[in-house]
Amino acid sequence: MSSSEKSHGAQSVSGPKLIELRDIEKRFPGVHALRGVNFDLRAGEVHALMGENGAGKSTLMKILTGVYQPDSGEIIVGGKTVTMPNPRAGQDLGISIIHQELYLMNHLTAAQNIFIGREPRKGLGIFVDNQKLNANAAAIFKRMKIDISPEIEVGGLTVALQQLVEIAKALSFNSKVLIMDEPTSALNETEVAHLFAIIKDLKANGVGIVYITHKMDEVKQIADRITVMRDGQYIDTLPQEDTPISKIISLMVGRELAHASRAEGKVGHEQVLKVSGLNAGKMVKDVSFTLKKGEILGFAGLMGAGRTEVARAIFGADKVQSGEIEIHGKKVKVKSPADAVKQGLAYLSEDRKRFGVVTGLSVRDNVTLPSWSRFTTAGFLMKDREMNKTAAEYVEKLKVKTPSVSQIVRLLSGGNQQKVVISKWLLRDCDVLFFDEPTRGIDVGAKAEIYKLLQSLAEQGKAIVVISSELEEVLRLSHRIIVMCEGRITGELDGKTATQESIMHLATQRQSKAA
Repeated sequence: MSSSEKSHGAQSVSGPKLIELRDIEKRFPGVHALRGVNFDLRAGEVHALMGENGAGKSTLMKILTGVYQPDSGEIIVGGKTVTMPNPRAGQDLGISIIHQELYLMNHLTAAQNIFIGREPRKGLGIFVDNQKLNANAAAIFKRMKIDISPEIEVGGLTVALQQLVEIAKALSFNSKVLIMDEPTSALNETEVAHLFAIIKDLKANGVGIVYITHKMDEVKQIADRITVMRDGQYIDTLPQEDTPISKIISLMVGRELAHASRAEGKVGHEQVLKVSGLNAGKMVKDVSFTLKKGEILGFAGLMGAGRTEVARAIFGADKVQSGEIEIHGKKVKVKSPADAVKQGLAYLSEDRKRFGVVTGLSVRDNVTLPSWSRFTTAGFLMKDREMNKTAAEYVEKLKVKTPSVSQIVRLLSGGNQQKVVISKWLLRDCDVLFFDEPTRGIDVGAKAEIYKLLQSLAEQGKAIVVISSELEEVLRLSHRIIVMCEGRITGELDGKTATQESIMHLATQRQSKAA
């Protein structure tokens, strides 16, 4: 075992089972989210729950905390079978979750956030007993060995300290089970070390912790056992100490599809886009890459890697702090999305309903929206006949399933909405197209059509960037693959020879290793 894989304080745990999930099934319309999943947690252990995005981890934890109810299966808490109709029921059973996104009220104090809705009262229950409120919060902070004033407004704390307030809130329910979802995503190394010290103390007090993360080095430091999920199914539970990172990754990604096609067609020699030393906010750190005519460049990485932020910075949606962008060999300044469109850039957001289409407008209006200047006379009179004809051409070209170009877009399926988004940028004749999660929420049939369309666009000379959390999708589409971790590029792979395992190795390669 390499030095990076050695355990730091994690050990085998033989305490009593706090919770057990047996054969959990959960379906949503069109999706079999969980299939016979098993999981258990013992007192005084950290049990890492791992899997790719979409593996079913969050759904399983929502069932454990009462947000969802299972279709079948058994939830056992403290040796007794229970039902949890709502999150309050989960809290009453001593189960708390700390979400990746913090749910704190910035204008309230730390103590008020911890006990909101459960404040100690005085004066026949009419008034809040602030003295007791602050004393109770101070006692929890003392137990956690952290120096936070109960009376400080949460909005004035760092993200790391806000995270500790969230933990304190969970402990205020006397939780014996604590679920931590990507708890270090916004922490630096010093803050992570502090969090791990708190986790060690919690373990010593018999608290069981479910630790959800994509960071392999953290798992090797903090976990006692590891459970891997894939595609809604339970794969295996292993002791951390005896399990190399390579095996965890192999279990997470499974076998590569034997019949998965790879990107075809020749990439041109002309360099269409060059990005050098791009820095933007906390999630884009010294990013450099090139893109050629007719190329599909895949961007891979785990959640929070910074892939979307790179696209938004290039497109002018987020402020760039430093770096250069060249289009067709010419340096350009892109200060807004309008500038980007003028330079021939298009960005298809992962959230198409918020940023891709105007759901209340027709197919025709959405397709022609970025090009309205072409369809107006005197700046305001619309050329309806020409707009209808143009929209109809793209509906036919992209095989958009719609009764007519007058159909309201919100009534279309997800796949057809995505085709409408693509249509509007093709009409604008953009040279560089960024597709962010192009098939999210789209059924298998529509996915195949989108893939075919992207490959066709590349063959026509368009330069395409595909950002996707689905490794099979990245491998199927990309001529080259750039992998990111924590805002930095950690490697580049040839699309023909890359594997899911090679991508995952780079996707979990943090700064200390990538430097």
